[in-house]
Amino acid sequence: MPLSDRKLRPSSPYMLIRVFLAALALCFAIFGTWSILDPAAMGASLGVTFAGGNGIYEARGVYGGVSLGAALLLLSGVFRERMIRPALWFVAAYMGGYTFARIAGLIAGDKPTTDFILFAAFEVVCMILAIIALKAYKPK
Repeated sequence: MPLSDRKLRPSSPYMLIRVFLAALALCFAIFGTWSILDPAAMGASLGVTFAGGNGIYEARGVYGGVSLGAALLLLSGVFRERMIRPALWFVAAYMGGYTFARIAGLIAGDKPTTDFILFAAFEVVCMILAIIALKAYKPK
């Protein structure tokens, strides 16, 4: 049964999970669209340049395509109950991977800027919220 067919109260964990997934889907969609339309400007805003003949092409695929695919997966969790758990697992694994890599970078001696520390904080918070949501979500 689609989640949108359920009678949900605003305080329901299901409603909070849907809001969480929708907000993240919007973030991924905006970032992905920007990355496809103007990857050079997106990279420059992060202090990243894409060199070589395939740099921009690769940025469109990695930043744009993957982000838009993520947005679609998360939206499927908003509108289809059976997709909630896969969407949450994706967020936990994806953000967990970033968290792991950021910690490894710090150990390796990388010196991130304030912007990247904020990204890392966002990724950790999203990972933790996804794990909490997975524990709270109890389908019938």
